[in-house]
Amino acid sequence: MDWDEIVSFMCALPGVSMKVVAKGALAPVVRGKQIVAPGRTPGSIALRATREEIEYLIESDPGTFWQTPQYSGWPIVLVHADRVDPERLKALIERAWWDRASLKQRAAHGRERP
Repeated sequence: MDWDEIVSFMCALPGVSMKVVAKGALAPVVRGKQIVAPGRTPGSIALRATREEIEYLIESDPGTFWQTPQYSGWPIVLVHADRVDPERLKALIERAWWDRASLKQRAAHGRERP
């Protein structure tokens, strides 16, 4: 998936809007909380995830998921968005959205926890 596809997917989720984030980039947020942002490496994104999820993703697919020292210990994993299976990336984004969405936004989504 490229950045435009990621943004389109995110903007289809209830309560998502666009906001200027770090380094002046425009990124989707829910309730003011960032979920994804463009990565510094071409074709990559920074994705919110739990620490447990990050550990699993990096161990299971280090060619796609990684962290730089600046993100170590933070709930962010870097993703080669152009290498990851699009359905897997969508599931990770949707799960991160779910954790930050309000109960009303979750209900509007009409699905159980991803």
